[in-house]
Amino acid sequence: MYLPSADRYQTMPYRRAGRSGLLLPALSLGLWHNFGSDRTPETQGRILRRAFDLGITHFDLANNYGPPPGAAESAMGRALRTDFAGLRDELVISTKAGYLMWDGPYGEWGSRKNLLSSLDRSLTRLGLDHVDIFYSHRPDPDTPLEETMGALDSAVRQGKALYVGISNYSPEQTRQAARILDELGTPLLIHQPRYSMLDRGVEDGLLTALDELGTGSIAYSPLEQGILSDRYLRGIPEGSRAAGSSPFLTPEAVTSELVDRLRALDEVASARGQSLAQLALAWVLRGGRVTSAVVGASSVAQLENSVETVRHLDFADEELARIEEILKGRATG
Repeated sequence: MYLPSADRYQTMPYRRAGRSGLLLPALSLGLWHNFGSDRTPETQGRILRRAFDLGITHFDLANNYGPPPGAAESAMGRALRTDFAGLRDELVISTKAGYLMWDGPYGEWGSRKNLLSSLDRSLTRLGLDHVDIFYSHRPDPDTPLEETMGALDSAVRQGKALYVGISNYSPEQTRQAARILDELGTPLLIHQPRYSMLDRGVEDGLLTALDELGTGSIAYSPLEQGILSDRYLRGIPEGSRAAGSSPFLTPEAVTSELVDRLRALDEVASARGQSLAQLALAWVLRGGRVTSAVVGASSVAQLENSVETVRHLDFADEELARIEEILKGRATG
């Protein structure tokens, strides 16, 4: 029988999501790639238990996470029935809808039909009567935003979600969504954008919008599919995601120029007593503008390496300047 660590809340920092009362761990565990049917329940259970022991209380899901789609929610549901039985009030469970999930005209995007049907299916797989956060996973160009936000509001009013969020919305779409939700009486809790040292699009207005709205943020892909780790310091290793058939990371993306930048960043990390991955996570969390960063883990060791980041989140001005030089390609040896 699993007994959580008694000191699980001692080292993980918790940050308030915008102007809400909800605190999230600086690092959240994402179940995107490593909780499908290709991984054993034993391995998945070890990672989930260790995450909670290390203070990770937020588990980030979506209806299509797997593979196959739905498998990650089923894996989390199994853990909620067994290891985490009796611990539901200490956990934040989030899920999303918007990407393709089932055949036909109602299996994706942002209609009221899709979002609320998907949420019901997610709750069944999770074995829950509500999730803590329900997201619109992406904006729908053909559905009025009022309908999509109205569906999120309904999820809260039906007691199937405590909070709502959006993901992959532009700054202007975010402002519009927040305005609609505010008029409905359901605040926009959080936005989940892609953000890393190598993808800084959120700095072009989105973070400013979230600051103005009092909305939290949680960054996904902060390690750029593993590129911002020591795996690619000498090119593309066998067995890596870039060496496989992943549509999210191709061999062409790992250029010699990129490898040079990774090595320079690794030097900065080493001087700080961190791994490159830890440096990349700390950089995303710098200054407190980002509420949490979503990390994945294929093993307990990988998870522990990520969580070690929270011991050193502060940067000297000189370190930030050096990192900026490297990222903009102006670094010299």
